[in-house]
Amino acid sequence: MSEPLLRALNRMRDHLLDPDALVKAVASGRQKGEQPTWRRAELRYVDLKAGRHLQVTTYDETQAHTANHALGDAARDAVDALLDEPFGNWHVDTTTQSHQLRVTKKLEAVVHTTDRTEPVEADRGHDRDKPRLLPEDDPVFVALGISDESGRLKPSRQAKYRQVEEFLRLLDASITEAFDKGHLRRPTAEDPLRIADLGCGNAYLTFAAERFLAGGRGLPVRLTGVDVKEQSREHNAAVAERLGVGAEFVVGSIGGVELDPAPEVVLALHACDTATDEALARAVAWGARLVLAAPCCHHDIAAQLRRAPTPAPYAMLTRHGILRERLADTLTDGLRASLMRQQGYRVDVVQFVESQHTPRNTMLRAVRTGGPVKGGSVRKEYDELVATWGIRPRLAELLG
Repeated sequence: MSEPLLRALNRMRDHLLDPDALVKAVASGRQKGEQPTWRRAELRYVDLKAGRHLQVTTYDETQAHTANHALGDAARDAVDALLDEPFGNWHVDTTTQSHQLRVTKKLEAVVHTTDRTEPVEADRGHDRDKPRLLPEDDPVFVALGISDESGRLKPSRQAKYRQVEEFLRLLDASITEAFDKGHLRRPTAEDPLRIADLGCGNAYLTFAAERFLAGGRGLPVRLTGVDVKEQSREHNAAVAERLGVGAEFVVGSIGGVELDPAPEVVLALHACDTATDEALARAVAWGARLVLAAPCCHHDIAAQLRRAPTPAPYAMLTRHGILRERLADTLTDGLRASLMRQQGYRVDVVQFVESQHTPRNTMLRAVRTGGPVKGGSVRKEYDELVATWGIRPRLAELLG
């Protein structure tokens, strides 16, 4: 039975602002025609040295953001701000009841409330371990040498483990959103999701992706790793056999490899210089629905900036080598994003992992939403930028 949305949300507000009864609340989804600021929000009360606070954790596409609000006006403002967001679902658990609120297409509320058979006790602890998508003792980390034979993370491999974990979070969020919005088909056992990792090297992220998607999420996947070295293929094939996974590894260049059928998801992680451009061009040629590319170095545009005269008034940006290199990084990835948009992709440039774990922490995430775009403001901005700086991006040449 539906009811006015505002009335139902006001009722949920009372539960959210009860520091003694609220166990946990989760807001997710979206209302018709609206997009909330956050993909998901979680609320719970925690006991700090300064007293009980409302803890709000909001999730964008790649990261979680946590803030603690003192009881009173601060907590009320935080709750009201989230209730104003166009979330499509609210799940509110209290010590005695569970409430599920769903927003209909008519922007009304359907609320289902169940009483607990007996009261539960809320966890008010502040310091909780962040849930891991793959635990340190997972066989994939032992096989890859990130953890020892006892399943303990090696101190020297902590940065690699962190990199894998953050990549999996981004991959998980990206695939979930692509499923929800219909940009990526849902796979079946007969027709698994086809994923290619271009320039896979020793395939740390390849194996982790297969392990998480197939084991953690239960998705049928067919994963292919591509690298120019026969040594990498032999090593990765041996690891795959040890783990008992069906990943396939082939020898070939990123620009020349042929995969049939074509992959639907393309990964290119830390491919050097223009190898990232080759990976993006191959993804476009295959019509890949989702592309995750973490560039490594950006030598090509940096070299062009050294040779070409700097346009006024930007000489101070290229006078010093370190600034010129950073400018080259930004120009390269900005132009890549623009070119992918012109090919019908929605593109986000996000932080892959914190800079203390790797200096190469930028990720280009592209989701195919339409066909190539001819003309328009995106093309005009691109043309003006390359003309101003007198540069020729490699990706533009590869895309013709």
